[in-house]
Amino acid sequence: MEPIIEFQNLRVEYPGADRRTAVKVAVDGLNLAIQPGEVFGFLGPNGAGKTSTMNVLLGFVPPTGGMARLFGNDVSLPISRQRIGYLPEMTYYYKFLSAEELLRFYGKIFGIPSAVLEKRIDDVLKLVEMQDARKKLIKTYSKGMQQRVGLAQALINNPDLLILDEPTSGLDPVGRMKVREIIQRLKHEGKTVFFSSHELGEVETVCDRVGIMHQGKLRVEGKVADLVQEHGLNLEHIFLKMIGYQHSLAA
Repeated sequence: MEPIIEFQNLRVEYPGADRRTAVKVAVDGLNLAIQPGEVFGFLGPNGAGKTSTMNVLLGFVPPTGGMARLFGNDVSLPISRQRIGYLPEMTYYYKFLSAEELLRFYGKIFGIPSAVLEKRIDDVLKLVEMQDARKKLIKTYSKGMQQRVGLAQALINNPDLLILDEPTSGLDPVGRMKVREIIQRLKHEGKTVFFSSHELGEVETVCDRVGIMHQGKLRVEGKVADLVQEHGLNLEHIFLKMIGYQHSLAA
């Protein structure tokens, strides 16, 4: 099968502030392929290159070198992003709207016909368990509810690929569990999910494969069970080993 996401020697650089400041290499020679129906956890400390990689997929940042494809199309082509949904780490929505009004707004941006859109709104609100709060203003929602509305927004166009940047950031244990359950449901629907996270426990629970980035490079990639067997360590200690945090590992 053709990969949903494919990187070949991807490189992303940011210019220095002036001539005396060195160029910052955010992503350095990334090679990775995500298959249809996979849930892939993209891990790494802050500054590892995860968000820069996602920004290339979303068309926010052009690659400096190498190649990135979505559904077999170069990411520079707008058609490559027609089948994706995106949830940023920090969500900013019109707080004077209700959930269903927000989804109707985004659905119209996608050009979804009204009759189809209303059913789609019902479906995604049910998926994220927000039916009872659909008419309440977003400003009255908890952080977890806002995150679930964000997931509903990312799903309104019925995408084949979900790109989620820290989807459980700032959530309490119940909120994290609900987002994890939603990702599981999406997996059962055959969606492909590519998400970054610092929550290693949830990554172990929902992901088919993981990749660990550090200083712009992909240090390790594979199924969690295979990595645990290969390294003789749990995922947390593998993560610490890959980023060179040996002191904590020894402790």
